[in-house]
Amino acid sequence: MAIVDITKLAALLPQGKVVAGLDLGTKTIGFAVSDLGLSFATPRTVIRRAKFTADAQALTKALDAERCGAIVIGLPVNMDGTEGPRAQSTRAFVRNFLRLDDRPLAFWDERLSTVAAERGLIEADVSRAKRANRIDSAAAAFILQGALDRMAAAAD
Repeated sequence: MAIVDITKLAALLPQGKVVAGLDLGTKTIGFAVSDLGLSFATPRTVIRRAKFTADAQALTKALDAERCGAIVIGLPVNMDGTEGPRAQSTRAFVRNFLRLDDRPLAFWDERLSTVAAERGLIEADVSRAKRANRIDSAAAAFILQGALDRMAAAAD
């Protein structure tokens, strides 16, 4: 499959499958999944990064285990809307990953997702040490929730 517009992702989702949300970092991949109704995003365990092949295998295994039929990946756009090195790195990862996996994928602007995720964890009174382990998946859930909300609005 290819990269698609977020408003078309739900139509491409196979029956009985959920959507995954990813926050691609340099050391980890934050991972979250939707419910079957595409209403709620739930964080899952982060995937520790190594080299691309190992990352792709670990990601595919996690996607299969969670019955994910589509992917939303955060695109780290600069505050002024331009794409810098991190966005280019994310696009390169996606290009390579799509050679190995045929699930439809959509990008989602992830500006301030980590900040919002950290605020949520602080409000939930999660300790600093625990926040460090949960922040990437919380950011992935924030990214996925924004995309799910946009998909629902497009369906109305």
